[in-house]
Amino acid sequence: MKSKNIIEQWKKDEAAPFKGWDFSYIKDRIIEEEPPWDYKNLAKKLVEKSSAVLDVATGGGEIFSSFAPFSKRAVAIEGYTPNVAVAKKRLEPFGVEVLEVNEVDILPFADEEFDLVLNRHGGLRIQEVFRVLKKGGLFLTQQVGGDNLLDLMAVFNIEPKWPDNVLSVVQKKITDIGFEILKSEEWKGKIIFKDVGAVVYFLKAIPWTVDNFSVDIHLIYLEKLQEELEKSGRLEFTYTRFLILAKKKFQARKI
Repeated sequence: MKSKNIIEQWKKDEAAPFKGWDFSYIKDRIIEEEPPWDYKNLAKKLVEKSSAVLDVATGGGEIFSSFAPFSKRAVAIEGYTPNVAVAKKRLEPFGVEVLEVNEVDILPFADEEFDLVLNRHGGLRIQEVFRVLKKGGLFLTQQVGGDNLLDLMAVFNIEPKWPDNVLSVVQKKITDIGFEILKSEEWKGKIIFKDVGAVVYFLKAIPWTVDNFSVDIHLIYLEKLQEELEKSGRLEFTYTRFLILAKKKFQARKI
């Protein structure tokens, strides 16, 4: 394939639609390792015992919808406007209230309104999570580590935006405010791209990794990736994830 044809394909991948949190467009073009824990199974078991659950940064509701049926009250919030309509369409048939709310803002809920808060790959405002949880309530989060995809960012000369979003730092914040840690784990794994166009689609879908990413602006870096692909046959980068399950203590600590 000539270079011009390759670039044309990259631009097709750049323009391909992305909704919710659905990467099916490149599902046959990437290989992703998974953490040793099962977030979905853990969360589902907690939802089954909950009477009021809040899902923070629900995306298009892809994961949260798999926990249905829900008990008395289920609420999901999402701050990225294009995802809100997707989440409503998917979750409202299950009786879930879907609100457009940025997860790092003050949450529009009363104190101690939920007995379970879930957060998978969303921003964290620990004080607000603590406030809206009932005494003895549970908080389960799976986070993308601040050092996630450092090797991919290095290709584009990008520095990580949230270097403090690592298990040790977040765990301390959580315990300092008055949570008891029941479970915590961290993990590093691989994501493998079979072609550069898959990287293009991936970076367009998660725009916070490389600011203002586009084929035209970042062509020189994409060409370097193409050279590496032709040498090694694949492009391999490092995922970082961590998981925390915490319980709200009866008395909050002053911080």
